[in-house]
Amino acid sequence: MFSLTPYSYPTSKSVKEILISSVAAGVLVYLFLIIFQPFGTENFHHPYKYLILFPYTLIFGAAFFASNLCVSRFKDWNIASELLKIFLILILGSVLSYFYNSLFISHVVLSFENYGYMFLYSLAVGIPISAIYILSRYIYLKNSHENTVRNTTSQPIEPPLTLTKTILTISVNTTELKIPENDFICIQSMENYCTLYYLDNNTVKKIWLRISLSNILKQVQTQTINRCHRSYIVNLEKVKNIKGNAQSYKLILPEMDFDIPVSRSFISIIIPRLKHLKR
Repeated sequence: MFSLTPYSYPTSKSVKEILISSVAAGVLVYLFLIIFQPFGTENFHHPYKYLILFPYTLIFGAAFFASNLCVSRFKDWNIASELLKIFLILILGSVLSYFYNSLFISHVVLSFENYGYMFLYSLAVGIPISAIYILSRYIYLKNSHENTVRNTTSQPIEPPLTLTKTILTISVNTTELKIPENDFICIQSMENYCTLYYLDNNTVKKIWLRISLSNILKQVQTQTINRCHRSYIVNLEKVKNIKGNAQSYKLILPEMDFDIPVSRSFISIIIPRLKHLKR
């Protein structure tokens, strides 16, 4: 279980998907309560029993919605982060449920001991529901991201027929480099250093520069040269093919002996431009 935590977990970019998944999570909580009636719920008799239980749907659904909306802004997310998010949702849901139960149903005095019971109840209900939620949402989002690039990966990406003559100027301290855009291959970043790969008389050359990736991106970014990962900038004209899946897309460049990863946060930028170049 713990060995899986470093692996990436897809996040939502659509508010509609977040809303639907959050409503589904809330409904699962409600169905669990009315079907299994745990923790003495079966002994709670009231003509509007099911209506009284319904706010738990709103509580947990809102907790899921707020957390997923915040998470959608993160570029990198993994299973460990997702599990931590679920745990925080259960804490938030248990606090709100405790106040609702104490003030509107049980009418008991607020105390940490009573909240402790509510927290344990929330864990008992939330853990199986969260397991279903995490697995189903992972499958849906993974398939959604894979469908985004399926049309692109079906055929090799051919270089454009018309070559640009743009000259890139890269200034680092007292060093100034001028490289034709067509000869630019990629940049790999490690901390405050960048390794620039380019063609010189059809031979791959590389040079180390003391500059951050964000600063060098301002100097080289064009319609075809883009950032695709927190550590990489790539010339999309040099991309021959794509491999991998929603967890690990990689760009294949014939000139390089390594593949260039694509972060999920850059898929919406990189894939459409690759499709445009393939036309």
